[in-house]
Amino acid sequence: MSRSKPIVLVSGVAVAAVLLGVVSYTATRPASPGAAGSSSVAEVSADPSAGVYAELEAYARRDASDKLALGRADAPVVLIEYADFKCGYCGKFARDTEPVLVEKYVDNGTLRIEWRNFPIFGEESEAVARASWAAGQQGRFWEFHKAAYAEGAKEKGFGKDRLAALAKEAGVSDAARFAKDSEGAAARAAVSADQEQGYSLGATSTPSFLINGRPIAGAQPLETFTETIEAAARAAKAAGAAKAAGAAKAPKTAEPTDGATKPGSDSAR
Repeated sequence: MSRSKPIVLVSGVAVAAVLLGVVSYTATRPASPGAAGSSSVAEVSADPSAGVYAELEAYARRDASDKLALGRADAPVVLIEYADFKCGYCGKFARDTEPVLVEKYVDNGTLRIEWRNFPIFGEESEAVARASWAAGQQGRFWEFHKAAYAEGAKEKGFGKDRLAALAKEAGVSDAARFAKDSEGAAARAAVSADQEQGYSLGATSTPSFLINGRPIAGAQPLETFTETIEAAARAAKAAGAAKAAGAAKAPKTAEPTDGATKPGSDSAR
């Protein structure tokens, strides 16, 4: 699998890829001695007035059968998260921020969250990514997600026995199927597809996010996400209203008069 060939075909995506790649590294690298607060690059990227790339909105799958997603498929805002279960910052987001977003926006239909496995920390990252997908096949992805991101979970590692224990904790009912699915070709293909999508965007670190085409990197403060989601919801509402107004103003095709021939009808008289 190539990690050096970004699938960037549109100029807007190229710009976003540079932004997300630079900010992803800067926002999640260990702080240097004496450094305080988040980086200015990360703060710029999280600004709700920052660039929104329409091309990136197409990365939202909006598949109602997606077992690694939460929320309505037609929600006005989609948050895509590229993350690794061995990433401490991802765990912080999962524990501190995501539950608030679910309660505040997913539950009322405003937000949909779509997970993308983006394992970047070696074999255990790959293994737990496949295991999460396998748990999802039995409808327990988000329960597995919670167990794997619990405080202290990553320090215990993600070996085979540990993954089986996490699956049991998550309520995965068929352990044999879980083990088989975790090592199967379908799991590998699904994880690889998510991973390649992340690399195509220029993401080099985790977590990285897209919110209706706006890139955000790092476990930013809750306010960053709430402001961005609300801005995206307002924009989606305005776009919907403009579309409805345009449809209302569109001229209607006149019905043919009695003497005219209707399309698809015979006219011999």
